[in-house]
Amino acid sequence: MHTTRALLCDAFTDRPLTGNAAGVVPDAAELSDTQMRAVARELAVSETAFVTASDDADRRLRYFSPTTEVDLCGHATIATHAHLHADGELEAGSHTVETNVGVLDVEVEESGTVWMTQRDPMVRRQPDLDPERVADVLGVEAMAFVDELPLAVADTGLPFLVVGLDYLSTLGDVDPDDDALRELCADVDAKGVYAFTFDTLDREASLHGRAFCAPLGIHEDPVTGTASGAVGAYLDHVAAFGGDFPDELVCEQGHYVDRAGEVRVRVGDAVRVGGTAETSFDGELRVPEDDEEDEILEA
Repeated sequence: MHTTRALLCDAFTDRPLTGNAAGVVPDAAELSDTQMRAVARELAVSETAFVTASDDADRRLRYFSPTTEVDLCGHATIATHAHLHADGELEAGSHTVETNVGVLDVEVEESGTVWMTQRDPMVRRQPDLDPERVADVLGVEAMAFVDELPLAVADTGLPFLVVGLDYLSTLGDVDPDDDALRELCADVDAKGVYAFTFDTLDREASLHGRAFCAPLGIHEDPVTGTASGAVGAYLDHVAAFGGDFPDELVCEQGHYVDRAGEVRVRVGDAVRVGGTAETSFDGELRVPEDDEEDEILEA
């Protein structure tokens, strides 16, 4: 039996029990893939980040949802680096992290704000995708789609089908069928759907978004860094702001699942997402050896 430290850290917020909860295992060197999957199931949040050594970067992060390994997770990256900084294990400044999508840059400010540079953006418009099908999957009317915001898959590390809606009330009505959403995502090679509107709760916010990630075993993700980076790249691609792209987008999310938070996005030579995190739980897990898979993890 192996004992490991495990935390729950709430990302993209400065208040515990809001934002997006990520599991963080700060020393996963002795854990196998099977054990990492078991820990992620036990912590039962959308993603858990496991920190190990790297030959190519300052550290390596692997991410597991309760059902599968995920190539990149923005909120778990922010949460991990914010925790390591608060714990005295990481100084403010520039760092690198190895992920399944490559080595990425992370900047930690003295204030604890963490900025994560995402993978070079790719945006694939979907002219052959039937808007009525997308509307049916989301449970809204196709007439609520904004003409100037074409359906497209945007990817800065994790691909999302981006859907622009007219009003916040419409966004609040979105209630996708997970099976249909999985089929839709498979057809466009995406890991989720990010629906958003420029109609916001906070007048300082740029947009309000919701992320539905059934292919990853997550019905709705509260506050999503990779999706916010993707929508920033998408809005730049479709020239949504004309030639005057904002210095920084503020993406509010999570209000419909009582986990309000915000992601800051900067689009320039690279796409960067930023935010803070707060630790809400810090403890130990007893992890069975691989040949003890049937045993229950004990906190």
